[in-house]
Amino acid sequence: MISIKVLGPGCSKCKTLEAKVRNIVSTNNIEAEITKVEDINEMMNYGIMMTPALVINEQVKSFGIVPKDDQIIKWLKEN
Repeated sequence: MISIKVLGPGCSKCKTLEAKVRNIVSTNNIEAEITKVEDINEMMNYGIMMTPALVINEQVKSFGIVPKDDQIIKWLKEN
């Protein structure tokens, strides 16, 4: 099972990324556990400077942007 974390305090981009990831996982039948991380201290542990951030299997894949669907799918299929 893939571990996915969406890091962000709840801004509109953070909500967009979370919804996008949930939709991609659902429509592609990907087994994943999706967690929304809003705690600033936990976010700092990943060394990100901007939100939203996407972490897949404890690797930061993006931050400060909402990646395109095909890029997210590519990252998920790599794991």
